[in-house]
Amino acid sequence: MQVLTFLIPISLVLGGLGLVGFVYTLRSSQYDDPDGDSQRILSDQWDDHPKP
Repeated sequence: MQVLTFLIPISLVLGGLGLVGFVYTLRSSQYDDPDGDSQRILSDQWDDHPKP
């Protein structure tokens, strides 16, 4: 049971870091155009280096 005194704070810190990282990606506008990105990845029209 002594190990819980270490595991609970460590899990809370890691969860907080994940939350901070997620909020950072939201504020830096990385999720603005998911539909356009999904269409561009499937289209050969915008391919910079097409396969021969």
